[in-house]
Amino acid sequence: MPQIRLDKYISERTDYSRSQIKNLAAAGKINVNGSVVKKSDAKIDSDTAEVAVCGNAVAASKFRYILLNKPDGYVSSTTDDDGISVMELIPPELRKKGLFPAGRLDKDSLGALLITDDGELAHRMLSPKSHVPKIYIVKLARSFESKYVDIFTEGITLGNGEKCLPAKVKSVENCDKLAFIELHEGKYHQVKRMFAAVENHVEKLMRLTVGGLILPENLGFGQCMELLHKDVENLFEPPDFYDFSTNFVGYFSAFMLNN
Repeated sequence: MPQIRLDKYISERTDYSRSQIKNLAAAGKINVNGSVVKKSDAKIDSDTAEVAVCGNAVAASKFRYILLNKPDGYVSSTTDDDGISVMELIPPELRKKGLFPAGRLDKDSLGALLITDDGELAHRMLSPKSHVPKIYIVKLARSFESKYVDIFTEGITLGNGEKCLPAKVKSVENCDKLAFIELHEGKYHQVKRMFAAVENHVEKLMRLTVGGLILPENLGFGQCMELLHKDVENLFEPPDFYDFSTNFVGYFSAFMLNN
Protein backbone atom coordinates (compact mmCIF):
# COMPACT_ATOMS: atom_id res chain seq x y z
CA MET A 1 0.00 0.00 0.00
CA PRO A 2 2.15 2.93 -1.27
CA GLN A 3 1.47 6.01 0.86
CA ILE A 4 1.80 9.51 -0.56
CA ARG A 5 0.97 12.99 0.66
CA LEU A 6 -2.38 14.23 -0.56
CA ASP A 7 -0.96 17.49 -1.93
CA LYS A 8 1.75 15.63 -3.84
CA TYR A 9 -0.80 13.20 -5.27
CA ILE A 10 -3.05 16.01 -6.50
CA SER A 11 -0.28 18.29 -7.78
CA GLU A 12 1.17 15.44 -9.89
CA ARG A 13 -2.20 14.84 -11.53
CA THR A 14 -3.70 18.33 -11.88
CA ASP A 15 -2.76 21.93 -12.55
CA TYR A 16 -3.10 22.91 -8.88
CA SER A 17 -0.07 24.17 -6.93
CA ARG A 18 0.72 22.89 -3.42
CA SER A 19 -0.41 26.20 -1.90
CA GLN A 20 -3.72 26.09 -3.78
CA ILE A 21 -4.28 22.53 -2.62
CA LYS A 22 -3.63 23.53 1.00
CA ASN A 23 -6.23 26.30 0.75
CA LEU A 24 -8.77 24.08 -0.96
CA ALA A 25 -8.32 21.38 1.68
CA ALA A 26 -8.81 23.91 4.48
CA ALA A 27 -12.00 25.08 2.77
CA GLY A 28 -13.35 21.52 2.66
CA LYS A 29 -13.10 21.26 -1.12
CA ILE A 30 -11.13 17.99 -1.23
CA ASN A 31 -12.64 14.54 -0.73
CA VAL A 32 -10.84 11.24 -0.34
CA ASN A 33 -12.93 8.09 -0.63
CA GLY A 34 -16.06 10.16 -0.14
CA SER A 35 -14.93 12.00 3.01
CA VAL A 36 -13.70 15.58 3.36
CA VAL A 37 -9.99 15.84 4.17
CA LYS A 38 -8.87 19.23 5.43
CA LYS A 39 -5.14 18.58 5.80
CA SER A 40 -3.19 18.65 2.57
CA ASP A 41 -0.30 16.70 4.09
CA ALA A 42 -2.53 13.74 4.96
CA LYS A 43 -1.18 10.40 3.66
CA ILE A 44 -3.30 8.40 1.22
CA ASP A 45 -2.95 5.12 -0.65
CA SER A 46 -1.95 6.15 -4.17
CA ASP A 47 -3.18 2.84 -5.64
CA THR A 48 -6.69 2.79 -4.23
CA ALA A 49 -7.65 6.31 -3.08
CA GLU A 50 -10.48 8.05 -4.91
CA VAL A 51 -9.75 11.76 -4.76
CA ALA A 52 -11.95 14.65 -5.86
CA VAL A 53 -11.23 18.40 -5.87
CA CYS A 54 -14.17 20.79 -6.02
CA GLY A 55 -16.36 17.88 -7.05
CA ASN A 56 -14.11 16.81 -9.94
CA ALA A 57 -12.47 13.40 -9.75
CA VAL A 58 -8.68 13.36 -9.92
CA ALA A 59 -7.35 10.79 -12.37
CA ALA A 60 -5.65 7.88 -10.61
CA SER A 61 -2.89 7.58 -13.18
CA LYS A 62 0.20 9.67 -12.62
CA PHE A 63 0.36 10.40 -16.35
CA ARG A 64 -2.40 11.79 -18.53
CA TYR A 65 -3.09 10.90 -22.15
CA ILE A 66 -5.42 13.02 -24.25
CA LEU A 67 -6.41 12.47 -27.88
CA LEU A 68 -7.28 15.78 -29.54
CA ASN A 69 -9.00 16.33 -32.87
CA LYS A 70 -6.95 19.36 -33.86
CA PRO A 71 -8.76 22.04 -35.86
CA ASP A 72 -7.25 24.41 -38.40
CA GLY A 73 -5.39 27.45 -37.08
CA TYR A 74 -3.83 26.01 -33.91
CA VAL A 75 -0.13 25.34 -33.39
CA SER A 76 1.22 22.09 -31.95
CA SER A 77 3.12 23.80 -29.18
CA THR A 78 2.79 24.56 -25.48
CA THR A 79 3.21 28.29 -26.15
CA ASP A 80 1.35 30.90 -28.20
CA ASP A 81 4.46 32.32 -29.89
CA ASP A 82 3.40 31.30 -33.41
CA GLY A 83 -0.37 31.32 -32.95
CA ILE A 84 -2.98 29.86 -30.63
CA SER A 85 -1.65 26.76 -28.88
CA VAL A 86 -3.54 23.49 -29.02
CA MET A 87 -3.23 23.49 -25.23
CA GLU A 88 -6.00 26.13 -25.16
CA LEU A 89 -8.39 23.41 -26.34
CA ILE A 90 -7.81 21.19 -23.31
CA PRO A 91 -10.71 21.64 -20.84
CA PRO A 92 -9.81 22.73 -17.29
CA GLU A 93 -10.67 19.37 -15.74
CA LEU A 94 -8.06 17.62 -17.93
CA ARG A 95 -5.26 20.14 -17.53
CA LYS A 96 -2.20 19.45 -15.43
CA LYS A 97 1.39 20.55 -15.26
CA GLY A 98 3.75 19.16 -17.85
CA LEU A 99 1.30 18.39 -20.67
CA PHE A 100 2.69 18.76 -24.20
CA PRO A 101 1.85 17.63 -27.76
CA ALA A 102 3.63 14.36 -28.56
CA GLY A 103 4.53 15.11 -32.16
CA ARG A 104 3.37 17.86 -34.45
CA LEU A 105 0.69 18.79 -36.94
CA ASP A 106 1.09 21.85 -39.14
CA LYS A 107 -0.97 24.90 -38.19
CA ASP A 108 -3.33 24.35 -41.14
CA SER A 109 -3.53 20.57 -40.69
CA LEU A 110 -6.29 18.70 -38.88
CA GLY A 111 -6.83 15.57 -36.90
CA ALA A 112 -5.32 13.24 -34.35
CA LEU A 113 -2.81 14.69 -31.90
CA LEU A 114 -1.71 12.98 -28.70
CA ILE A 115 -1.17 15.26 -25.71
CA THR A 116 0.50 13.82 -22.63
CA ASP A 117 2.95 14.43 -19.80
CA ASP A 118 4.54 11.00 -20.22
CA GLY A 119 7.92 11.92 -21.66
CA GLU A 120 9.15 8.34 -21.81
CA LEU A 121 6.19 7.20 -23.90
CA ALA A 122 6.47 10.24 -26.18
CA HIS A 123 10.15 9.53 -26.75
CA ARG A 124 9.39 5.89 -27.52
CA MET A 125 6.61 6.92 -29.89
CA LEU A 126 8.71 9.49 -31.78
CA SER A 127 11.90 7.42 -31.91
CA PRO A 128 12.88 6.27 -35.42
CA LYS A 129 13.43 2.81 -33.91
CA SER A 130 9.70 2.51 -33.14
CA HIS A 131 8.51 3.51 -36.61
CA VAL A 132 5.01 4.31 -35.33
CA PRO A 133 3.04 4.78 -38.56
CA LYS A 134 0.51 7.53 -39.09
CA ILE A 135 -2.33 7.54 -41.61
CA TYR A 136 -3.59 10.72 -43.26
CA ILE A 137 -6.29 11.62 -45.72
CA VAL A 138 -5.50 14.42 -48.15
CA LYS A 139 -7.46 16.51 -50.60
CA LEU A 140 -5.41 17.18 -53.71
CA ALA A 141 -5.56 20.05 -56.19
CA ARG A 142 -5.33 17.61 -59.10
CA SER A 143 -6.48 14.06 -59.61
CA PHE A 144 -4.55 11.19 -58.02
CA GLU A 145 -2.38 9.29 -60.50
CA SER A 146 -1.74 5.56 -60.25
CA LYS A 147 2.01 6.11 -60.68
CA TYR A 148 2.10 7.65 -57.18
CA VAL A 149 1.75 4.19 -55.64
CA ASP A 150 5.05 2.89 -56.99
CA ILE A 151 6.89 6.19 -56.52
CA PHE A 152 5.90 6.43 -52.86
CA THR A 153 6.55 2.73 -52.24
CA GLU A 154 10.10 3.06 -53.57
CA GLY A 155 10.78 6.04 -51.32
CA ILE A 156 10.18 9.38 -52.98
CA THR A 157 12.90 12.01 -53.28
CA LEU A 158 11.80 15.47 -52.18
CA GLY A 159 12.54 18.69 -54.04
CA ASN A 160 15.66 19.37 -51.96
CA GLY A 161 17.07 15.90 -52.69
CA GLU A 162 16.06 14.41 -49.34
CA LYS A 163 14.99 10.77 -49.57
CA CYS A 164 11.87 9.56 -47.76
CA LEU A 165 11.25 6.13 -46.33
CA PRO A 166 8.86 3.91 -48.32
CA ALA A 167 5.24 5.01 -47.84
CA LYS A 168 1.87 3.54 -48.73
CA VAL A 169 -0.65 5.59 -50.69
CA LYS A 170 -3.96 4.82 -52.35
CA SER A 171 -6.70 6.77 -54.01
CA VAL A 172 -10.21 6.99 -52.63
CA GLU A 173 -12.75 5.19 -54.77
CA ASN A 174 -15.07 7.58 -56.63
CA CYS A 175 -13.13 10.60 -55.27
CA ASP A 176 -10.20 11.16 -57.61
CA LYS A 177 -8.80 14.09 -55.65
CA LEU A 178 -8.73 12.28 -52.31
CA ALA A 179 -6.03 9.90 -51.13
CA PHE A 180 -4.88 8.02 -48.04
CA ILE A 181 -1.20 7.96 -47.16
CA GLU A 182 0.72 6.12 -44.43
CA LEU A 183 4.09 7.42 -43.20
CA HIS A 184 6.67 5.92 -40.85
CA GLU A 185 8.54 9.18 -40.27
CA GLY A 186 7.81 12.85 -39.72
CA LYS A 187 9.87 15.19 -41.85
CA TYR A 188 8.95 18.88 -41.97
CA HIS A 189 5.77 19.36 -44.08
CA GLN A 190 6.43 15.86 -45.39
CA VAL A 191 3.05 14.94 -46.89
CA LYS A 192 2.79 18.27 -48.71
CA ARG A 193 6.35 18.00 -49.99
CA MET A 194 5.84 14.42 -51.18
CA PHE A 195 2.88 15.34 -53.33
CA ALA A 196 4.66 18.49 -54.52
CA ALA A 197 7.46 16.19 -55.73
CA VAL A 198 4.96 14.48 -58.07
CA GLU A 199 3.64 17.88 -59.23
CA ASN A 200 0.47 17.89 -57.18
CA HIS A 201 -0.64 20.10 -54.29
CA VAL A 202 -2.23 19.22 -50.94
CA GLU A 203 -5.19 21.51 -50.29
CA LYS A 204 -6.28 19.87 -47.04
CA LEU A 205 -4.68 17.31 -44.76
CA MET A 206 -6.11 15.39 -41.84
CA ARG A 207 -4.35 12.82 -39.65
CA LEU A 208 -6.59 9.89 -38.79
CA THR A 209 -4.30 7.62 -36.78
CA VAL A 210 -1.20 7.75 -34.62
CA GLY A 211 -0.05 4.15 -34.53
CA GLY A 212 -3.03 2.22 -33.23
CA LEU A 213 -4.77 5.32 -31.83
CA ILE A 214 -7.65 5.95 -34.21
CA LEU A 215 -9.50 9.25 -34.26
CA PRO A 216 -13.15 8.52 -33.40
CA GLU A 217 -15.61 9.62 -36.05
CA ASN A 218 -17.79 11.32 -33.44
CA LEU A 219 -14.98 13.43 -31.95
CA GLY A 220 -15.54 16.91 -33.35
CA PHE A 221 -12.85 19.41 -34.28
CA GLY A 222 -11.47 21.05 -31.16
CA GLN A 223 -12.78 18.24 -28.97
CA CYS A 224 -10.63 15.81 -27.02
CA MET A 225 -10.95 12.65 -24.97
CA GLU A 226 -8.90 11.16 -22.16
CA LEU A 227 -7.31 7.78 -22.81
CA LEU A 228 -6.42 5.02 -20.39
CA HIS A 229 -2.83 3.77 -20.31
CA LYS A 230 -3.93 0.41 -21.71
CA ASP A 231 -5.49 2.23 -24.67
CA VAL A 232 -2.30 4.20 -25.26
CA GLU A 233 -0.38 0.94 -25.63
CA ASN A 234 -2.35 0.53 -28.88
CA LEU A 235 0.11 3.07 -30.27
CA PHE A 236 2.39 0.19 -31.05
CA GLU A 237 -0.30 -2.00 -32.67
CA PRO A 238 -1.25 -0.02 -35.79
CA PRO A 239 -4.15 -0.98 -38.05
CA ASP A 240 -3.63 -2.43 -41.50
CA PHE A 241 -3.44 0.50 -43.90
CA TYR A 242 -5.64 -1.02 -46.59
CA ASP A 243 -8.31 -2.32 -44.23
CA PHE A 244 -8.42 0.99 -42.40
CA SER A 245 -8.70 3.13 -45.52
CA THR A 246 -11.55 0.97 -46.80
CA ASN A 247 -13.53 1.07 -43.55
CA PHE A 248 -13.14 4.82 -42.96
CA VAL A 249 -13.58 6.10 -46.48
CA GLY A 250 -17.25 7.12 -46.18
CA TYR A 251 -17.08 9.50 -43.24
CA PHE A 252 -13.81 11.21 -44.09
CA SER A 253 -14.52 11.46 -47.82
CA ALA A 254 -17.68 13.38 -47.00
CA PHE A 255 -15.75 15.70 -44.73
CA MET A 256 -12.96 16.40 -47.17
CA LEU A 257 -15.31 17.11 -50.06
CA ASN A 258 -17.59 19.47 -48.15
CA ASN A 259 -15.17 21.56 -46.09
